Amino acid sequence: MRISTVRTTAVFALVVAVNAPITAVLGQETTPQASVSDLQVVDCLLPGQVRRLGQSRYITARRPIMTTAADCRIRGGEYTEFDRADYRTALNVWMPTAEAGDPEAQTNVGEIFERGLGTEPNYEAALIWYQKAADQGFARAQFNLGTLYERGLGVEADKLTALNWYRKAWGMPEDSVVYQTAARDAQEEQRKKFEADIAKKTDQISLLESQVDRLKASIDALQSQPRPTPPAADESPLEQEQDQSAVETEAASEANDLKNQIAQLESMIAGLSEEKSDVEEQYAAIPVFRQPEAVTADLGSSDQSPRGAEANTTSFGQYYALIIGNSDYRHMVDLETPELDVERIGAILEQRYGFSVKVLLNANDVGVMHAINDLNGELDDNDNLLIYYAGHGSQLEMGDLQAGYWLPVNADPPPRDTHWIPNESITRHLGRLKAKRVLVVADSCYAGLLSDAPDFLFLNQGGTGNYSAEFMKYKLSRSSRLMISSGGNSPVLDNGGTGHSVFASAFIDILDNNNKILSGPQLFSQLRPIVLKKSEAVGFRQEPDFKTIKISGNEAGDFFFVPTTAGSSS
Repeated sequence: MRISTVRTTAVFALVVAVNAPITAVLGQETTPQASVSDLQVVDCLLPGQVRRLGQSRYITARRPIMTTAADCRIRGGEYTEFDRADYRTALNVWMPTAEAGDPEAQTNVGEIFERGLGTEPNYEAALIWYQKAADQGFARAQFNLGTLYERGLGVEADKLTALNWYRKAWGMPEDSVVYQTAARDAQEEQRKKFEADIAKKTDQISLLESQVDRLKASIDALQSQPRPTPPAADESPLEQEQDQSAVETEAASEANDLKNQIAQLESMIAGLSEEKSDVEEQYAAIPVFRQPEAVTADLGSSDQSPRGAEANTTSFGQYYALIIGNSDYRHMVDLETPELDVERIGAILEQRYGFSVKVLLNANDVGVMHAINDLNGELDDNDNLLIYYAGHGSQLEMGDLQAGYWLPVNADPPPRDTHWIPNESITRHLGRLKAKRVLVVADSCYAGLLSDAPDFLFLNQGGTGNYSAEFMKYKLSRSSRLMISSGGNSPVLDNGGTGHSVFASAFIDILDNNNKILSGPQLFSQLRPIVLKKSEAVGFRQEPDFKTIKISGNEAGDFFFVPTTAGSSS
């Protein structure tokens, strides 16, 4: 779908080697050998290994792994080819190993229940399996538990419990300054929420009590002063007595109606009082510390080149970027700005931040999936990967849920979903990558559907740039799978940025003028208001969002842009 100047294109960028020049621009005519189905990540059961013990041979149990369909076949594995969207298919692969106590398999089972896979998500079941793995110290399960508690899915929402699970996923001690600071922030937020809730319930109770008092006064007036009926001149005494009796009966009926209203109001007051008492108990349970705040060193406030000054104590790893830009569509309206976006972003990443950049222009579905799959052979455990996508995007209704898609240049227009690339395929590939830190930046319609995770509590820590040594230590030791979408789950603009999209223009300016360590939250906090302001100036509200890509190996880490040269503003 495209409305007026709304952008639905896609730009992808992949970094391949540090300080390497921007490598070949791969065009649509490239003919990869594998099909799209070969490049899909599947739940694969590998055959058992033949082992020898003394004079005897035996075969081990089959092993479940996530790998591409092609790799599964090469290794003699088994997978379901036509029914991968059915959650029962995936459960059949992982459940035996999960029931045997393997924490990774238990986490996979939890993720299958949480995603739903063709049915409604079962958060209660996901919670049970995450808990089993989390109790064994499995970090991914601990993080996933935190997100369920933060959002109140399958369990009552509790941000402090969520924060504690995030802490455990980090491997962070409870007395850590970073955790204590975040915990106090969450406690203060919770305290204010409880105070507001208590005040609201107090006002409601007072209002109802005043209504009860007024109704009681009305009853007293009815009972103490029955309304007399002036006798008619031609009425007999008996008729006058009957009229007076009718008036008293009416007054008694009125009084009974008022008493019923009072009973209903008093029942409401009792319910609100009970709710207020529960909130007051929760409020009283929030810990209050008599402990002074510690002052920590600021690693992010210096304008020195971080890789020169802080690199002595901080290792950020190698930086790669895959940039995919699609403008020339075969069956849909073309887009104007993606190629210019790609050229500028690629140059900044390479020249200012030392990225190795690979550019993919006007790619079909096979080309896109090949480029993402090939990253497995490019990246090591401590590397950083940025994937930048700008192009047509769409969505489909899946029951009560919405599924998002990236549309390559050979995609059919909606509602036909031929050659569309589902978000599920992208996130499963991200979960296989060795890279420690991955950031997906998607400038397309409905790009926010790539993740339904919350903006979790630790995500904004350090958003001000005050990076203590402890903060950096924990962030850099944990993997991250993060995304910034240009317009959430809505359409986005293809113009508005002087030759670039309104989103790409802001992204370019921020990175080009930056001279210090820039985290994902910092980048987003600067980018969002610019996009909002510029889009509203043309009568369209476009609001970016920032999320974790949870079911892809995220462990509460972050992504850092570390400049190697001075920016344009210096």
